[in-house]
Amino acid sequence: MEESTGEMMERWFREYSGEVYRFLVYYTGRADPEDLVQETFIRALHAAEETQVRNPRTWLLRIARNAAIDESRRRRLTAWLPDSLLRQVASRDRTPEEELELGEDKRALYEAIGRLRRSYRDVLVLRGIKGLSGKEAAEVLGWSESKVNVTLHRAIRALRREPEERQRKKSKEVMQDAVIR
Repeated sequence: MEESTGEMMERWFREYSGEVYRFLVYYTGRADPEDLVQETFIRALHAAEETQVRNPRTWLLRIARNAAIDESRRRRLTAWLPDSLLRQVASRDRTPEEELELGEDKRALYEAIGRLRRSYRDVLVLRGIKGLSGKEAAEVLGWSESKVNVTLHRAIRALRREPEERQRKKSKEVMQDAVIR
């Protein structure tokens, strides 16, 4: 007896929803990506009938990544909207309680990763945090395995340099303020 698309999606949800959720927490830096998890599985359900899926894990993570990118684009768009329209949109920022829960170290890491370019952030989350192999990350990103490995190396280097660069910028700003006064 062959499994229907709905049954298959239900099984995948049971197997992979936790992993998709954790991926989105790391990828977006948000503690509440439930809406994106739901969006991921809705998109997967619509695409499942027309797509032959060899590896559901990487396929779902790729959909989750694209859903997060789309949401990020929507957020940037709201920054351009007039205030009257923005008042009608609910805030998706973390509450103070959620901020405290993250802890200083995790928050600093999330912020540092969030300041990196998207390709670096993608590779760090997939390889470093989620533990995907180079081949699996390449499948999620639509890249070659060698590009994943080179980008991971560069991302780690950029992440290590980031605190130094922030300190340098801060020192430069202090010096400029002192000169102006």
